Amino acid sequence: MRLLIMGPPGAGKGTQAEMICSEFGVTHISTGDLFRLNLAQGTALGQEAKKYMDAGEYVPDSVTNGMVRARLKDADVAAGFLLDGYPRTVAQVAELDGMLGATPLDRVLELTADTEEVVKRLIVRAKDQGRSDDTAEVIRRRLELYAEQTEPLTALYKSRGLLVQVDGLGSVAEVTARISDALKS
Repeated sequence: MRLLIMGPPGAGKGTQAEMICSEFGVTHISTGDLFRLNLAQGTALGQEAKKYMDAGEYVPDSVTNGMVRARLKDADVAAGFLLDGYPRTVAQVAELDGMLGATPLDRVLELTADTEEVVKRLIVRAKDQGRSDDTAEVIRRRLELYAEQTEPLTALYKSRGLLVQVDGLGSVAEVTARISDALKS
C-alpha cells in the first residue's frame, strides 16, 4: 500500500503514522527524518540542506525531492510506504507522480481537526517540551500557512479520488480505528 498522510500541526500525524505503518506493514517516510539522516550521514543532499537550514530558510524542492527520490529506491519501501511531510506543494506532487510512475499512491489520508482544539494541543505540547516560542499567535500562523499551502493538494487528491478525510480529534485509539476503517474501505 502506498499512502500519504497530511494534516495540520497538532492533528496527530506522527502518532497515527506509527499505528498505520504497524497495521498495514508499510515503511514510514518522514521528510524530517530524511533531513536528519542526510545531515548525520553528511550526504551531498544533507550538506546542501544544511546551508538553507542554518540560514533559517526553507530547503528548496530540488533538495527535498532528491532525498525522497533516493529513499523511495530503498528495498524496505517495496512492500509499501507512508509519506509524512511530503509533498507539500503542487510542484512536489508532480515530482512525486514522476517518481512513482505506473504505481501511484493508493490513498491520501488527511487528518482534520478543529483549529481551537489544535491550538490547545500545541500549547500543551509546547509547555511539556519547553518550547517557549510556540505561542498561540505563532501556532495560529502555522495553521494558516498549512491551510494555504495544502488546500491545493487536498483539492487535487480529491479530484483524483484518492483523498480520505478522517477526524483527528478524540483518543488515539478512536482516531486509529477511524483511519483503519477508512483505509480498508
